[in-house]
Amino acid sequence: MLHSLAGASAGALLDSVTARRAAAPLRKVLSMRSIGYAAKGAHSRLKPVLFDREDPKANEVEIEILFCGVCHSDLHQLKNDWGNTVYPCLPGHEIVGRVARAGNEVRRFKQGDLVGVGCMIDSCGACPPCKAGEENYCEGPKSWTATYNGPMKPDGTNTYGGYSDRIVVREDFVLSIPDGIDPAEAAPILCAGITTYSPLMHWDVGDGDKVGVVGFGGLGHMGAQLARSLGAEVYAITQTPEKEEAARALGVDGVIVSTDKDAMAVHAESFDFILDTIPYEHDVDQFAELLAQDGTIVLVGALEPNKPIDNMTLAKKRLSVAASLIGGIEETQEVLDHCARTGVRPQIEIIPIDEINEALKRVKGRDVRFRYVIDMQSLRAQAEEIVAAGRRIDDPEIHAQDHPGEDPHG
Repeated sequence: MLHSLAGASAGALLDSVTARRAAAPLRKVLSMRSIGYAAKGAHSRLKPVLFDREDPKANEVEIEILFCGVCHSDLHQLKNDWGNTVYPCLPGHEIVGRVARAGNEVRRFKQGDLVGVGCMIDSCGACPPCKAGEENYCEGPKSWTATYNGPMKPDGTNTYGGYSDRIVVREDFVLSIPDGIDPAEAAPILCAGITTYSPLMHWDVGDGDKVGVVGFGGLGHMGAQLARSLGAEVYAITQTPEKEEAARALGVDGVIVSTDKDAMAVHAESFDFILDTIPYEHDVDQFAELLAQDGTIVLVGALEPNKPIDNMTLAKKRLSVAASLIGGIEETQEVLDHCARTGVRPQIEIIPIDEINEALKRVKGRDVRFRYVIDMQSLRAQAEEIVAAGRRIDDPEIHAQDHPGEDPHG
């Protein structure tokens, strides 16, 4: 569809396509040409590509993407750090946009509504977790389907995410963006927000609790604000002293530099709950030592084997070490509404999509305060050029590794 309009301006090109789709009746076996940024392999840069999405079915909505957050897990997935990446990989699961079309069975959304899509676009819907509104723990044969990279239990199929101009999602997995939240700021709440909110709610964190948040990046700065909004006394625990000013500006009660043994000793055995957001292998024991009797540390950052934990550290105070994985759709809507009501907001830096590879280098180097968000108008501005290049996501050129054996993201 878009390739026949290569001579038109980028804005007119996309506007005309959107207008025709909105006016057309929904059909079952149509596809629409889309544009986005994808990578073939672990050593490939993200590149602009053409690809097809199916037209929305009766219970689905087509969303014109306005903003998409850049998550540390995007980097993990691109590099195949978890050994499950399905290539080509088109990341993005912190999506905010407007409904372009709604199927005739859709009841909650209409054209023009501001909506969001987080980490999931489907689940089995029949297992106990799904029926309980915890689709993120789906026990179905494929588990839940990720917004990109396909089912959590890979079966060879793929999905393409929010580093693109549009996405089609079943109504049940679409969120309403509340009034009062800037669309760009809403994007990281759909992953960083729910990933930290869900364990705070599950372990009933609130008034009177002393909470530590380990790691003060994309997840940590949201977790600290959310814990404060629930009434807890909150300390940021970081190995980067330079983050103290930013942490205090977000309202934490104190900052502990984890490499300072004296500072860590002052707070030993005093925390009720610790949220560990470090996204790579690390020593959990040093933070467990900060917990009071019956305290709990929950890992939400590192989805990989971690360093062994000394059971004596746990046994002598009856401590618990746990983990948590995003949240269900109902709880994700809950955190959006909570942020709208309490003023909790992510700290963001908006970037054009052609800076995404450099941005990922900075994410890896922990040199961002605190979440990149891609302005998808920058992608639409490239539409004419992308269409003219004609590089499809399944073309041999996109399959080539840029620098075999090297990491293009640093």
